[in-house]
Amino acid sequence: MELTWYGRTCVRLKGRDAVVVADPYQSVVGPTGRGITAEIVTYSHPDDAPLARAKGKTARDGKTIVPGSLEEAFILDGPGEYEIRHVLLTGVRTYRDDQRGTRQTAFVVELDQMHTIHLGDIGHLLTEEKLGDIGSVDIACVPIGGNLSATRAAELIAQLDPRIVVPMPVCEDERDCDEALAKFFHEMGGAPGPAQPKLQIAMSALPEETTVVLLESRGKQ
Repeated sequence: MELTWYGRTCVRLKGRDAVVVADPYQSVVGPTGRGITAEIVTYSHPDDAPLARAKGKTARDGKTIVPGSLEEAFILDGPGEYEIRHVLLTGVRTYRDDQRGTRQTAFVVELDQMHTIHLGDIGHLLTEEKLGDIGSVDIACVPIGGNLSATRAAELIAQLDPRIVVPMPVCEDERDCDEALAKFFHEMGGAPGPAQPKLQIAMSALPEETTVVLLESRGKQ
């Protein structure tokens, strides 16, 4: 499986059976300058700042505009269990704040025998019930610097106990993101290595201990 980060909480998972994109924003394009493509799209939450006069299909929430390059994809934006193109996906109701006020959906994607959880813009730790709904995960994509502090992000990772962690910096200011990432790596007990363009991993190559992989943003807004 190949995992690419396109900035903020936008992640692309490419497996043998399908390509899944999580949280694409209206203007995202890839490194080649073309729009991001996939067969399956998941949205953890509506766009916070929809583009003025944006064109494209609207997701079920009535607020999120799907990029033109993804209009033919199967779109998921709520809790439930789904099977699309031999890919199993589980949407779990979570929240963007610790007071459980603003809803969102975390998605677990089973691709190439690995379970990847995309936590969206989650803002809280998980209950035992939610952990049971999620099940075991191999890779966790976790937001850093937004509604979830670096310390709480590390605590959340300890709850999930994945083999690989992909941080998704979501702060508005780059310096704030650098500080949040540094603190997160400190909490995880390591130092950040050089950022990689993408993560290519097979089930047989998963590390024994939880490993944080820093990725470059491959998208342009």
